[in-house]
Amino acid sequence: MSSEYDVIVIGGGHAGCEAAHAACRLGCKTLMLAVNLDTIAAMPCNPAIGGPGKSHLVKEVDALGGVMGLAADATYLQLRMLNVSRGPAVQSLRAQSDKREYSVWMKGFMESLPNLTLRQGMVKELVIQSNRIAGVKLAFGERLSAQAVVLCAGTFLDGTIWIGKETQPAGRAGEFPAVGLSGCLKSLGFTMGRLKTGTPPRIDGRTIDYTHLAQVPGDESPAFFSFLDKRPQRLQVPCHQTRTTAKTHEIICQNLSESPMYSGLIHGVGPRYCPSIEDKVVRFADKESHSLFIEPEGRSTYEAYLQGCSTSLPIHVQQEIVHSLPGLESAVMIRPAYAVEYDHLPAIQFSHCLMAKALPGLFAAGQMLGTSGYEEAAAQGIIAGINAALYVKERDSFVLSRASSYTGTLVDDLVTKEIGEPYRMMTSRSEYRLLLRQDNADARLTQVGRRLGLVDDYRWELFERKQCAIQQEQKRLQATRLYPSCEWKQVLAAYDEEMRQSITAEELLRRPRVPYSVVIKMCPPEGEFPWAHEVETDIKYAGYIARQKSQVAQAEKLDGVRLPLDLDYARLENLSKEAREKLNRIRPETVGQASRIGGVSPADVAVLLVWLASKRRCQESPTQQEANLAGWA
Repeated sequence: MSSEYDVIVIGGGHAGCEAAHAACRLGCKTLMLAVNLDTIAAMPCNPAIGGPGKSHLVKEVDALGGVMGLAADATYLQLRMLNVSRGPAVQSLRAQSDKREYSVWMKGFMESLPNLTLRQGMVKELVIQSNRIAGVKLAFGERLSAQAVVLCAGTFLDGTIWIGKETQPAGRAGEFPAVGLSGCLKSLGFTMGRLKTGTPPRIDGRTIDYTHLAQVPGDESPAFFSFLDKRPQRLQVPCHQTRTTAKTHEIICQNLSESPMYSGLIHGVGPRYCPSIEDKVVRFADKESHSLFIEPEGRSTYEAYLQGCSTSLPIHVQQEIVHSLPGLESAVMIRPAYAVEYDHLPAIQFSHCLMAKALPGLFAAGQMLGTSGYEEAAAQGIIAGINAALYVKERDSFVLSRASSYTGTLVDDLVTKEIGEPYRMMTSRSEYRLLLRQDNADARLTQVGRRLGLVDDYRWELFERKQCAIQQEQKRLQATRLYPSCEWKQVLAAYDEEMRQSITAEELLRRPRVPYSVVIKMCPPEGEFPWAHEVETDIKYAGYIARQKSQVAQAEKLDGVRLPLDLDYARLENLSKEAREKLNRIRPETVGQASRIGGVSPADVAVLLVWLASKRRCQESPTQQEANLAGWA
């Protein structure tokens, strides 16, 4: 059994799988260590992939050559496009997944990869030599060497689960926590925090009365996460909707003292945008009811997930809550809800390539960096895995900008903003969301994945064929002229539109009320064209897209201005006190990154630019100074 590797990935969750896959695909001898090899890529919370903002991350991971999209497409129970009545920037695909199939599929895929070894084991210490990562030490004393280590420990670092006032050590229900590694990280000088997340009860689906519950079906013609072809067509399973009642709220309010969160037993901060049911009732006391979804967990099990009912109240209270819900009056709860509290590493201690600033060779990704969600973990995982491999090969690190992707936005937010709660990706996080749609993730990132070496020949051929077809269709619409006629007058009247003179098909499609389906009826393409949505969006929103590209260009100017890594901001007296403290703590690499740090004002950014210009003038000859002044002008 080998004890020497290029890259060791600690953790077999969604971040760990993407990191290990990327590292081994880039030619590194990689080891993935998991506390339990039977729970690779487990879904301990919601058995679903995607949703607003999150689907964008999954599609970006796929475009780079990652795995999550393939697994989601292979194991879905239901596929549904959300926000279809709204603009293309916020439309999001969501898959209800078979949680067992997903884990089995992912484990089989990981086991098939050359250069990758899977082993069961718990890491207790990091091995350091000459202030660099040299490997890991396992709980039973075995030492494994590596040039890079990727931490993807999820909720397992000194994890503790809570049900009422009862607690026990666990990374999640039924699995013991990772003990010792937190202490090791603290001894190395890392700052640790404490976060909290939770999960709802699981219900015996055979004991639920679905008669009067609203059914939520999947899409008849579903979209998929992966940009590859030949996606499996599977029989879809419906979800159902119920709601809390006045009785539900009464039970919760009467038992708040039994909640470890409200009684002060839990000190970790929970996710703002995925609150527990007791938190919802307290924070939104004006609401008479909250929507809950009953979601199947798999084809081979009768367990159902009660989405929206996360709680840490005692079991007998949970049972009362379940029985107060329409359709669940006689339901049997087979797994109780619980909260899990765990250690995490505030991400400001890491650079944009997700390597620790103070310890070369140590990378991290996933929930232990302060995020929530499988998709956020996977996106970080592929970035950390790529950069671990590049570090081993002594190549330049790989960083995605905010303007290029939601993944870049996620990483930038984590490492430049002091986030005190589990971070959840939403479309509102990106100031460039019209450019960063889920449908064009391949156009944005497949070329990047190809240059890195993650995109194989087959995916690249599909990508080139698609882009060529889209360009040809856009040219065809620009070149095709349409003329008024009685037939087209009646067609356009249904959309409250008219055509008084000849126009191009592109000009007609640019009208907000005219869909692509009408345009192709007037000038049908040759053969099947499955990328109508991409073409329609690019044409209809061309003006807005051009405006956002201009905003990107302005922002990139600041991101191109580098700051000295050894700059002592305390000496810049014109900076605000808060800015000096935060800049010295976070150590941004560029003025653009500095501008996104909370507490750094536009006035502080101006001070930095003036200081840099002054420093540059001191170092330049008069001729260089004149040239630079002309450039700025």
